[in-house]
Amino acid sequence: MKRKYQAKIFVTLRPSVLDPAGVAVQSGLHQLGYDDVEQVRIGKYIELTFISPDESSARQKLDSMCDQMLANPVIENYRFDLIEVESQTGVF
Repeated sequence: MKRKYQAKIFVTLRPSVLDPAGVAVQSGLHQLGYDDVEQVRIGKYIELTFISPDESSARQKLDSMCDQMLANPVIENYRFDLIEVESQTGVF
């Protein structure tokens, strides 16, 4: 039986990497009067669904997708939440 999973992926710059977009947003917030904002870091949020035989395989597949395409492991960290949304019977 194949299962359908939904992944919510959060990609952020590593702490050692400068974030010019975050600095620009922080500056804009300060100009709007939000002087108490100390730091802004900008990241990416990705949602996807995919089919996998089980949760372990799904996690391995998702980790591979993140390493190869969705994040740049040299400068970015990622984490994901994975939930099973539907079990499928039949052939895919």
